[in-house]
Amino acid sequence: QVQLAESGGGLVQAGGSLRLSCAGSGRISSTNTMAWYRQAPGKERELVAGIYPGGTIKYADSVKGRFTISRDIRKNMVFLQMNGLKPEDTGVYYCYAPIGTGGYWGQGTQVTVSS
Repeated sequence: QVQLAESGGGLVQAGGSLRLSCAGSGRISSTNTMAWYRQAPGKERELVAGIYPGGTIKYADSVKGRFTISRDIRKNMVFLQMNGLKPEDTGVYYCYAPIGTGGYWGQGTQVTVSS
């Protein structure tokens, strides 16, 4: 059984920073894709950043240059460093791990950026 638990969300002023953490447990291999998604009120869930097999990293255009995804394989954790936060970054941030034919989601952590 795979479990993902996010932490690190909160309320921050525009221009501020937050660091999200995702702790994974269960059968998550070191080469498994790990990603961060977010869902703003009234909008669909969208990909923010992902680490793919081979170390490829991709970001949504809206966060390039501001967000950094990283991974601690030994601790089975994934991080999202968010700098230069904007009000439009507000939403619930989810950790996601596609495994086999399915995928696993964390419970989400709320990020609110005030203007």
